[in-house]
Amino acid sequence: MKKPIFKRKWFVALVVIVVLCLIGGCIGGGDETASDQNTTTAEETTTETTTEAVSQEFQNALTKGQTYSDTMAMSKAGIYDQLTSEYGEGFSKEAAKYAIDNIDADWKQNALKKAETYYKDMAMSKSAVYDQLVSEHGEKFTKEQAQYAIDHLE
Repeated sequence: MKKPIFKRKWFVALVVIVVLCLIGGCIGGGDETASDQNTTTAEETTTETTTEAVSQEFQNALTKGQTYSDTMAMSKAGIYDQLTSEYGEGFSKEAAKYAIDNIDADWKQNALKKAETYYKDMAMSKSAVYDQLVSEHGEKFTKEQAQYAIDHLE
């Protein structure tokens, strides 16, 4: 009997590619109005939480990083890599570090959201979900965050 399409390796690879394309297209070149609103929010947050002057690059990295956390439930390491990648956002390591240090996120909840997607939508086993969450080629969550997610899957 043939495997269902969503259990085939090529289908999973295709889904990953589509998600990466969406990240690059939707977040990188989205609606100007939405981008302006996100920038304003990051500027206001930065102004309220720190008295030191923060460069526009750092503010932009924080805005992008917050967007990745809020919309895609990414890990710290995943966001950092996306922000610094020449194929991603291309921010400096310093700007990405600032963003990671200032993102308002519950990383365990992000791991849980990702785990639910893999577990429910992609019909993966809990052990496979855990491996995907901690993989350096996957989501790059910490072992603690991944275990929290597995423990709280319904």
